[in-house]
Amino acid sequence: MSDTILIVDDDPVQRRLLDAVVRKLGYEPALAEGGEEALEAVSGARSAQLRAVVLDLMMPGMDGIEVMRRMRRAGIHVPVIVQTAQGGVETAVAAMRAGAFDFVVKPVSPERLGKAIRNALKVEALGGVVRRKRSREKGFSFSDIITGSPAMERTIRLARKAAASDIPILIEGESGVGKELIARAIRGESTRRTKPFVTVNCGAIPENLVESILFGHEKGAFTGATEKHTGKFIEATTGTLFLDEIGDLPADVQVKLLRAVQEGEVDPVGARSTVKVDIRLISASNQNLLERVKEGRFREDLFYRLNVFPIMVPPLRERKEDIPLLVQHFIGRFAGGVPGAHISGITAEALDMLSTYDWPGNIRQLENAVFRALVLSEGELLAVAEFPQIRAQVDGIDEVLLAPPEREAAHEDAAEGGGEAPLLRQPPRPALRVFDEDGHIRTLEATEREMIHLAVEHYGGQMSEVARRLGIGRSTLYRKLKEMGMDPAEGRGQSD
Repeated sequence: MSDTILIVDDDPVQRRLLDAVVRKLGYEPALAEGGEEALEAVSGARSAQLRAVVLDLMMPGMDGIEVMRRMRRAGIHVPVIVQTAQGGVETAVAAMRAGAFDFVVKPVSPERLGKAIRNALKVEALGGVVRRKRSREKGFSFSDIITGSPAMERTIRLARKAAASDIPILIEGESGVGKELIARAIRGESTRRTKPFVTVNCGAIPENLVESILFGHEKGAFTGATEKHTGKFIEATTGTLFLDEIGDLPADVQVKLLRAVQEGEVDPVGARSTVKVDIRLISASNQNLLERVKEGRFREDLFYRLNVFPIMVPPLRERKEDIPLLVQHFIGRFAGGVPGAHISGITAEALDMLSTYDWPGNIRQLENAVFRALVLSEGELLAVAEFPQIRAQVDGIDEVLLAPPEREAAHEDAAEGGGEAPLLRQPPRPALRVFDEDGHIRTLEATEREMIHLAVEHYGGQMSEVARRLGIGRSTLYRKLKEMGMDPAEGRGQSD
């Protein structure tokens, strides 16, 4: 994807001239007729794509100086190249004080403008690294969430309101949509931003340890309790506690959680008295908790205690505007860590294909796909060929086998000779067997074992997706895998 340069000028002739120059330099121009329109562009849904601004200093209404002042107050760091017909020293000094990166005089030559833009992009890239480092030091915030989608923007606006108070929040959405990022951003813009942020994946804790991990235990409280454990609630005191996959909590733990939310105190296992806690609770679930309440699998009173401020994170298929932004973000993040990779972007054909796909694994799946493509790629742009699994599914093919070298050579020879190369597909999976070798119905244990193995293989070890598709909790899935003698860590995919 080409970098986008915003051109701001009230003169239509100047806009057309600069549009042509920017395109010739290899960038994508965006146009604004005045200051108000420029501010909308640098703060709107497509702002993440902007890399620099070429700004006319003298405009009716809001002039260039005021535009830069407002950008600075809003924390917008896009480098600005100021242009004006009045090239005096005082004008240049005023522009630089307002935050301009460079100053050019009309009519500017393509060479001079090209040099200014290239330098601005280098500084913008370095500034982005510095800002990300500062962000990690200060904490994640909503400005770190990459989106250009109106649906996601609505979610962020709602989450910003939630950050202003300490009321319990329930974040719902499919696996991989970024629920934890929303939770971290809420904490990052709350009054508890400098306090602890403790996360717990409730679905990954064995049922017999959930209570101890959440609420703590005293030394000797049970077999194996060789020392005192404070528990996540006490660990998060004065800060924020994020309970992910809360729908997987066992019924008895739900009772204790209700008391902790209502009374602000926990009862460690084996303790003689309760312990007061001061936390901000954020819960998340990839399941419909209200449906689980109706099914009797989640306490109704606890649901309404947690669901004080509900936030729904839309799946990636409902915000496909984000795909180009996320792809470019992942390329920038991963390219430096892949030996020999010199990837600068993605082809239009590949981006169109990724935008066509529905991404059942959401952002996690997209992230893994881009990382795999970077490893496979030998060029400077990611192409369709680097996404074989996605291409197969978009084209309606179940799965394409990677052919051994001699098969690949034969395939290429046939294609070059004008012959039709055979389509290599994975043999169809066998149907789940109902009868054993003696003609009797197989046991439930054997059938369940085969079904779980098939599910883990089919969903690439993404345990959240496996559990969701099988209709069981993740803790139950892990327990069954352990009983089957299968190490969950061996089957867990990168995105899980």
